[in-house]
Amino acid sequence: MSPSRPNAAAPVDPPLPVPDVSGADASVRGLPRRVDLTWQQKLVVDSSAAADLGLRTAIASLVGAAMLPRLAVSALRSGDTRSERDALSFYAELAAAKDPQLSFPAPTELPRVSSRPANPIAEWTAHGPVQNIRFQSSFQAVNPALRTKRGGYARNNVVHAQHWRHDDGPRPTLCLIHGFMGSAYLFNGLFFSLPWFYRSGYDVLLYTLPFHGRRAERHSPYSGYGYFADGMSGFAEAMAQAVHDFRSVIDYLEYTGVDRIALTGMSLGGYTSALIAGVDDRVQAVIPNVPVVTPDSAFDDWFPANLLVTLGNRVTGADPGLTTAASAYHSPLNYAPLIPKDRRLIITGLGDRLAPPEQAEMLWRHWDRCAFHWFPGNHVLHVSQPDYLRRMTRFLRPFMFS
Repeated sequence: MSPSRPNAAAPVDPPLPVPDVSGADASVRGLPRRVDLTWQQKLVVDSSAAADLGLRTAIASLVGAAMLPRLAVSALRSGDTRSERDALSFYAELAAAKDPQLSFPAPTELPRVSSRPANPIAEWTAHGPVQNIRFQSSFQAVNPALRTKRGGYARNNVVHAQHWRHDDGPRPTLCLIHGFMGSAYLFNGLFFSLPWFYRSGYDVLLYTLPFHGRRAERHSPYSGYGYFADGMSGFAEAMAQAVHDFRSVIDYLEYTGVDRIALTGMSLGGYTSALIAGVDDRVQAVIPNVPVVTPDSAFDDWFPANLLVTLGNRVTGADPGLTTAASAYHSPLNYAPLIPKDRRLIITGLGDRLAPPEQAEMLWRHWDRCAFHWFPGNHVLHVSQPDYLRRMTRFLRPFMFS
């Protein structure tokens, strides 16, 4: 039985009712100016932006809390301060080379994957067979000085994903990478209308980022805590592991016979998917959704995390320029995309204040002004989401079902 082709005109019901105020593709100049918006779009953008400020403060507070213990240790131990500066210099040197294969070495062994049926809720959501898969990560810290510590994160070093597969597969596979703290499979499946994509003929894989969900270390106060708990060097290694482990997922999919893979991700997942597009050319299409691309500059507005970053730089004696140079190591802006221009689509919200649309616009320029869709909502209220889901469908069809 051949997979059905997604119908771009078919109705897509979002998981939550949202105002029916449409977005559009960006023009050759980029995102629209305020004067270009209708009064309904202005109203939605302004109100959703105001709502996003509260969410941004809440998330920034959690990120700041994760950074505090590391900051306190650095203040008390001069050796830790020197180690952090040395680590930043290490990542800055890698970034300067702009070589993705040097920065993100490919896995050298096929993962030994184990699977078991997911819970009945997952199968009810997908309306088909669902497997939870796991395998031991083969990642080693890029920075040799951190390999012992990073290797000690036992739960984090087991990779988890959920795989929705058709009985007559393998099918073209849509992979989704979740956002910071948002690792729940059920939430992501509903938020992105993945059952609709599954019914349209795709297999679906939901990938769990390091330190999230079942990968969170014991006693972590929330999913994703470990991403920032080890400071800027820890964040760099978490991003490196996110890329490495997803490439192992690609190895697994190819081993099972999948020959067409599309990748999308939201927020931190959008950042990760954009970075993967500059590292691995086996992805047929990539769709970063509300991505951040320069976290160091985005954090400037993230109160109170921005204050702790500034304090941390003072305690460690880090040059802000060195911090920026080190952050470029895991920025997609540092690497040329390996996926052809016509297979890149960026989605952003004009009212987003966690991942401001200017971040997506920077990626759009770096990606040679590829396809670029905006909606008049914020980071989590994706107003007119059915529009961009249908946009995704039209975009993916030639590469996934040709």
